Amino acid sequence: MFYVIAYDIPNDKRRKKVADLLEGYGVRVQYSVFECVLTPQQYGELSARLKRRMNMSEDNIRVYPVSSHTLTQVEIWGVGLPLTESGRSVII
Repeated sequence: MFYVIAYDIPNDKRRKKVADLLEGYGVRVQYSVFECVLTPQQYGELSARLKRRMNMSEDNIRVYPVSSHTLTQVEIWGVGLPLTESGRSVII
């Protein structure tokens, strides 16, 4: 499954830990936005690891699942990376 994960974390240390974790699961397409192709097991693991790193009363992480049907409708305007393809994600 394809996911877009965005975050808003005010604490520098926590933000770095979340970004480092997400870099092991997907591709950073903007400063606080990642695209990830994950199996259900990988998604479960990532969710648990993210929840341990965040402060629920201060941080905001949003996970948007994108179906294969709507994935074909994604538009990318301007400069930047192309849409993440299956198989590009690496788990560290």
